[in-house]
Amino acid sequence: MFNPIWVRRHLAALRALLVLTVLCGVAYPLAVYAVAQVPGLRHRADGSTVSLHGRTVGSALIGQSFTGRDGAPLRRYFQSRPSEAGGGYDPTATAASNLGPEDTVDTLPAPRPTTGPGAEPPPADGGGRQSLLTRVCSRSKAVGDLEGVSGARPFCTPGGVGAVLAVFGKRTPDGTVPHPTRVVSLNEEQGMVKAPFLATYKGVPVEPARFGEDYADGLVVPIRGGAPADPVVPADAVTAGGSGLDPHISPAYAALQVRRVAAARGVAEDRVRRLVEDGTDGRDLGFMGEPRVNVLELNIVLDRRYPVRA
Repeated sequence: MFNPIWVRRHLAALRALLVLTVLCGVAYPLAVYAVAQVPGLRHRADGSTVSLHGRTVGSALIGQSFTGRDGAPLRRYFQSRPSEAGGGYDPTATAASNLGPEDTVDTLPAPRPTTGPGAEPPPADGGGRQSLLTRVCSRSKAVGDLEGVSGARPFCTPGGVGAVLAVFGKRTPDGTVPHPTRVVSLNEEQGMVKAPFLATYKGVPVEPARFGEDYADGLVVPIRGGAPADPVVPADAVTAGGSGLDPHISPAYAALQVRRVAAARGVAEDRVRRLVEDGTDGRDLGFMGEPRVNVLELNIVLDRRYPVRA
């Protein structure tokens, strides 16, 4: 029986569709599922969920916040690394801030009345846009305040913003301004600070920035300040991971939190410190990556061993 060429072509396409559907839609998924059930892989394939008292409380592969309803850190728990994924640790919006090391100048928020007619609370994010430097500085200050240590870092003001000046005046060929005529603290807004972090710069009084004023003609000068080169607050406590889902912190950041957690749970620091040491994972294969502590797993062990009595 003779079939027209268009019929043969459609039959060939139909056969290819059926074969590819069986291979890619049935055989391949079943093969992947079978491999995922191999001992040693099954837990990860199922999401590495972690349970406490019979209830799933998270995944060992995805970080999460340990804060109260007001957003403040819960003192009885170890705190995770900051996250820029969505509202924080959102697996559907995994991302970093994409801000580079030269992002040092904030976009100041519009002034808002806080008292009297038309008063309104400030927005949750403070309005405007924080530079990467100010994000690091503000986090370092917050961690320092929480842990009772110095949150000082180079190029940060005591108030927790980037210590950056706009210096106006005639520039020399090498790009410097040896004799400034005006100096502005770019990340400190007028009305929000009592005084700039630096009183004078090269003999010129430093003034706070004003909302809406253009400082593009000024030379941007970061001020290192007197903070130690090796801050007390570790880097992973103030910088977000590339995915925003990192479930681990460094042993140094965990050690910084031991005293607070032990005091909140009413146990000796040595006992909490021992749990941190037991929960510290070494480098993969002995040489890849860095030692790390899984925050969720550590907090679960704490709840099991030293529960907080209401």
